[in-house]
Order: sequence, then structure tokens, then C-alpha cells
Amino acid sequence: MPPAEAIRPSVLHQVSLGGRELTCRLVRSKAATRLRIKVSKPDEVELIVPERRTDGEGFAFLTANAVWVLEQLERAQRRLAVRRPDHRVLGQVLLGGETIPVQVVRLDTWLAPNRVALQDGEIQVTTGPYSQTPPARSLENWLRKRARAHIEPYVSELSQRVKRVPGKVYIMDQRTKWGNCSGLGNLSFNWRLVMAPDFVLRYIVTHEVVHLAIPDHSQRFWLTVQSLCPNSDRARQWLVANADRLIMADCIAAVAQEDIGQP
Repeated sequence: MPPAEAIRPSVLHQVSLGGRELTCRLVRSKAATRLRIKVSKPDEVELIVPERRTDGEGFAFLTANAVWVLEQLERAQRRLAVRRPDHRVLGQVLLGGETIPVQVVRLDTWLAPNRVALQDGEIQVTTGPYSQTPPARSLENWLRKRARAHIEPYVSELSQRVKRVPGKVYIMDQRTKWGNCSGLGNLSFNWRLVMAPDFVLRYIVTHEVVHLAIPDHSQRFWLTVQSLCPNSDRARQWLVANADRLIMADCIAAVAQEDIGQP
């Protein structure tokens, strides 16, 4: 792993891109092997140029990707403009139904892979100058693992109660479903459920596990779900009222830089 001093101090340039004036922070890097562009602010881009490449090649790369850069600048601007008190605020996510601040900690001396930890009431994503993984991806991976850790014990418990053994258990990225039970007995769950209160997560797991024994939505099915999960009605009401807050979890990318790399 290259030492921290492999990245030299950045130099600011004013550039025109698509008729728009913006600041370009040019970073010469001994560690980089390819030209890269990062967009983190609505009026600034970061251009990372390997030591063996010229500044001119870097600016040419920036111009060649002007359409992408302008799109990312607009996205950054829109994120700053969004102020919806009922939805996820920039720099926060839901976890167990509670709004938790997210902080990206960038350390020049951090040479390990990105680390995500819940401490002191906030989620901290620690990253270093050589990380190739965007903090937002690390955060999502952490949430996925946390979802599996919460879901699998419920699957095990409820499967014993309905006397059925599921096939595989998947943690998925469904856009229209919270969970699913396939004809082969495989169970899949939306990772965003970890953001909901525990009684909601348990309800969805109960719903799908009961389908292992009762594949339809008959009265017998609903009575079984209710007997295993007394909070079913409350959970459904919470989902109806807050589903958009979970789907908007895609906005966790707002806590990190947008990044593009040269092939």
C-alpha cells in the first residue's frame, strides 16, 4: 500500500465545461494508475492524474466526460435543494425505524478497507485516500449484512414453528417487494427492511415463512400469520405510511462522492 505522501497537494483550476464555469481540483498521484473524476459538490470536480500522465491529458479526459460530469453536478445540486422533513435528510438513514446520522470520516493515514461502525449514536464510514470502494457502497453492504443478521434468526425460529425447512435465504435489492417465497421454497427479503422497526421486519419474515406451509392468501394463511406475529396489522400500517422512506434508501449515495474512473 503506498504511503500517504504518494498523493501530492491539489491545485485549483477554473474550467469551462458545457458553458458552465466550475472549479477543478487537480490532484497528481503516484498511486493512481488511471485518470479519474470525482464529483462531490455542485460547483467543483476533482481530477486525479497519475504521475505518468500530463495535466493536458487529464483536462482532455475531463472534457471527454463532460456530459457525465454535468449530470453529476446537477444531481449534487438537487440533493442540496431537497428539504423534505418527512423523508431521509442528507447525511442520515433509517435504522430500526430510527433516524441515524451518517458521517464519512476521511483519514489520510487510513490504509485499511473502508470500515462502517455504529457508535455514539451515529454511523461512521471511515475511508482512506486509496480506497477504491465508495463510502455509499460500504454503507449499503453493511446494512445488507445487518439485515441478514436480523432476518436469519427469525427464519430459523418461525420455520420450526410451521414445521417447514426453507431452501436458501437471499437478501435482495427488490424494487417492488419486501419479501418473496419461491415455488422451490427459497426465501428472499429486501435489505431495506433493516431500516424498519423490528416488528415490521418480523412481520415480513413471518409472512414469507408461513408461505412455506400455506402458499396462498387464504383465511387460514392470515390467521396463521396473525398467531405468529400479533403486530401484523400495526406492521402493515407502518409500511403503508413509511414505504417511501425505505425506498429512498437509494439516496444513501448522498453521503459519499460520485466517482467515475477511466477504463
